Order: sequence, then structure tokens, then C-alpha cells
Amino acid sequence: MEKINNLIELTRFKRPIGYMLLFWPCIWGLTVAFDFTNNIQLFLKFGFLFFLGSILMRSAGCIINDIVDKDFDAQVERTKMRPIASGKISIKLALFFSGILCIIALLVLIQFNSFTIILAFLSMPLAFSYPYMKRFTYWPQLFLGITFNYGLILGWTAIYGQVSIVPLIFYFGAIFWTLGYDTIYGFQDIKDDEIIGVKSTSIKFKKYPKLFIFACYLIFIISLFFIGYKMNFSNLYFFGLIIIILHLFFYQLFNLNIESGKDCLKIFKSNNFLGFLIFVNILIGKIIL
Repeated sequence: MEKINNLIELTRFKRPIGYMLLFWPCIWGLTVAFDFTNNIQLFLKFGFLFFLGSILMRSAGCIINDIVDKDFDAQVERTKMRPIASGKISIKLALFFSGILCIIALLVLIQFNSFTIILAFLSMPLAFSYPYMKRFTYWPQLFLGITFNYGLILGWTAIYGQVSIVPLIFYFGAIFWTLGYDTIYGFQDIKDDEIIGVKSTSIKFKKYPKLFIFACYLIFIISLFFIGYKMNFSNLYFFGLIIIILHLFFYQLFNLNIESGKDCLKIFKSNNFLGFLIFVNILIGKIIL
């Protein structure tokens, strides 16, 4: 049982914020693309598959990340008791478990059309190279955004079987959403990271964090307006954007205290609720005319 508990801890399964932040862009892309006058069961099926895939790939990604970062994690107060860093799980077992998760994820992936399958495979280098980025650049959060929001394009292609300007603009904006919230997340470990030499946007922009995060969120908001305009969403969608703007700029930025790791984590986690708000707002924009 102890070994099983350590494997569950390794995947962060008990902390759903990670796989939910991976899932929301998928369901956004699917919802924007889907024709709700057709079979709603197909939407529910694809939504479930993306949810399951998000859990599996995030879990596998956490394992690879912990293997790559085991020496760094052992030096950071928040991460030193992770299963691999603390020696509770061997690298060999972790790799085996990650392989099983990837095989199950593949079984989920092949339920989609061939174009979506190909695009998903093209994202693999992004997913497995991300853990190394903090060693070479102050922009690992940018690479995380590119990786974490890739599902937005897959959600679109699952319906259309091709890419257009709409999902690309949405994807571009969502990258900056992740860049903003993961910069907030990074302030939890900034002191340890500076000591051990790990790079991040939290360190790079620590003198003016709110200005940087404001710029990131502004780009994201612009992309949301573009999507609503391009897809001819109802006026209620644009009214809903006001609530999203208030959450990003007032709740998150106004309350941000980079000196408090607890506050940073709380604000970071609020992006799960924001993802849900955006999903509901897209539904309203498409269905209520």
C-alpha cells in the first residue's frame, strides 16, 4: 500500500489543478468547434476522452519531470519529499509506470481522427523537453504554455479535421494565460530557485511582476474577444467576458502578494475556476443567440 500511495503521489492525482489546467483548453477548442444542433453525445464522448487523456498525460509528464528534476527537487523545501527526490520510488519503476500511462493515453488518442492523432504525436517533443527548459532559459513558463494549451488545437481538429485561424489565435492567447498564472506559481519557490540556479519568469520579472502578468492576461483577453467576434457569438458571451476580466485583473492581480507563497498558490489554483467560467461562457455564446 505504501508503494501504491507513493505512485499516486508521483502522478499528483490527488491534486487535480494540474490536469484540469491541461483539460480546459481541450474542452474550449472542442466547444468552439462543435455544432450543438448535431449529436450532443459525440460532444460528451469527446469531452470525456479529452478529460481522461489530460489526466493520463499530465500524470506521465509529472513522472518525467520528477526524474529530470530529482536533484533540484531535493534542494527545494516544497518538493524535497517527492517520491523520486526522497528515494521512495526508483527511477526504473517510475519510467515503467510512465510507460503504462502513455500506452493507455495512446488507446484514448486513437479514438480521434487521423489528423488529430498526428498533431498529438507532434506535441510529444514539447511535453518531454519542457522539464529541461529551466536550466537554459528564463522562459520555461512559455514552453509550459505552448505544451499545456496544445489540446485547444486538438479539440478543434477533433471536429473539423483541419486547422484554421480561430484555434490558432485562441491557442496563442491561452499560451499567455499559462505564462501569467505559472509565473504566479513560480513565486512560491523563487528563493530556492535563485540559490540552486533554476531559471523562471518569476525570477526574470520579480521587480515588476504585476506589469508582466497584466500584459500576459491582456493578450489572453484580446484573443477571447477575437474568438467571440470571429465565431459570431451572442452578446451574452461578451458580457461574460467582463466577469473573466474582473477575475484576472482584480481578483488575481490586485490580490497578488509575491512574498506569500500561500497567497500565490491560492491565486494560481483559482485559474481552475476561471477555466470553467470560460467554458460556460463559450457554451452560452454558441447556444444562446
